[in-house]
Amino acid sequence: MKIIAFGIAKEITGDLFTEFDAGPDPVSVAELKKLLFNQFPKLEKLATLSVAVNNTYAGNDVMIRGEDEVALIPPVSGG
Repeated sequence: MKIIAFGIAKEITGDLFTEFDAGPDPVSVAELKKLLFNQFPKLEKLATLSVAVNNTYAGNDVMIRGEDEVALIPPVSGG
């Protein structure tokens, strides 16, 4: 699946776009987060990490397929 990482998540993963193989079967957002935390432990240290699937914010129970586009959206600060 194609993962797009924004902000600090991009710095942690090392690139804006990452191809990630979660296996042949669909995985939930929660399962994907666990896999990503194993590969990129600093992601787990973020206060929050929102996930969007195909341009829609997704809860932990949403299932993701290999052809889906996933965005990692870290906490946003501004002024």
